[in-house]
Amino acid sequence: MRRGSGYRHGMSQRPDEDDVRTRAELLAEERAVGSDDPEAQAEAILEESAERTNDPEETAAESVQTSTPAERPS
Repeated sequence: MRRGSGYRHGMSQRPDEDDVRTRAELLAEERAVGSDDPEAQAEAILEESAERTNDPEETAAESVQTSTPAERPS
């Protein structure tokens, strides 16, 4: 299966359609509770992930899953 190439050039924070389709395949935990719109959910997850990856210092305070600068390897 071809994996998407990430984010399209010229489009800010828009996940690749292949990545969205792949992520829209719900995990077991997600299937248990269901999803009204797996593709919209996948797109939101991928957008937030890219934002945290591209700007970890700015987004660290917003995420409980993000380490502090002191916790990160040098």
